[in-house]
Amino acid sequence: MPTFKDYYTVQLHDTDAAGILFFANQLKIVHNVYESMLTKAGFGFQDRFRKRDFFIPIVHAETDFYHPLKDGDTVEIILEIEKVGTTSFTLSYKLTIFDETVVGSAKTVHVTIDPESGKKIPLPGKFKEKLQELACND
Repeated sequence: MPTFKDYYTVQLHDTDAAGILFFANQLKIVHNVYESMLTKAGFGFQDRFRKRDFFIPIVHAETDFYHPLKDGDTVEIILEIEKVGTTSFTLSYKLTIFDETVVGSAKTVHVTIDPESGKKIPLPGKFKEKLQELACND
């Protein structure tokens, strides 16, 4: 199954008063990987904002935490395109540390909208093709 992989080292500013990853920062980390994947696929955000042909906001996000992360921990994040629909797509993320311990997971659902009206639109052809190419092909 095709995946997109990236790494992130937890910084001091990512942690809370207890010295562990602040819960909201797990979403920030996976969003960084999402942005990297889009850029590599040729659909980076700067291009979206410049062209204004379609936007792809997140309409649902969920995360699970299985093991605390601390300042200095390097995390491997694996992004998989779980589902490609007519107007939306779902991404799943698995976060692991060096010994392959799964420390967290996340899922995000994205929908394509028209930037002017804010209304949902079908996934544009080339974008949908790229997602399907990268998606699970079971």
